[in-house]
Amino acid sequence: MKLNSVYCPSILSVSKAYQIDGTLYRYLFPCSDSSINHPNYWFKPMPGQSKKADLKLNRNKLRSRCYEVEGMGVNAEVINNSVQLTLL
Repeated sequence: MKLNSVYCPSILSVSKAYQIDGTLYRYLFPCSDSSINHPNYWFKPMPGQSKKADLKLNRNKLRSRCYEVEGMGVNAEVINNSVQLTLL
């Protein structure tokens, strides 16, 4: 498993897997409560990982703790009920 450092948040993708502190995560989206000068990014643990809570990283923590797992993709996930209700 080859790990590539994430130096720039613009390369984050929802279809790639990321390793943060030894746990595999998938990228969700930038935080809506963050500012332009201090952006934050949401990550969700992949199935089968010991950590279950979502993780929010700022730009500095992203650069030092986040690694892209080369060759590992993220499968489509079932839409949860809250998203379905907002579509109706």
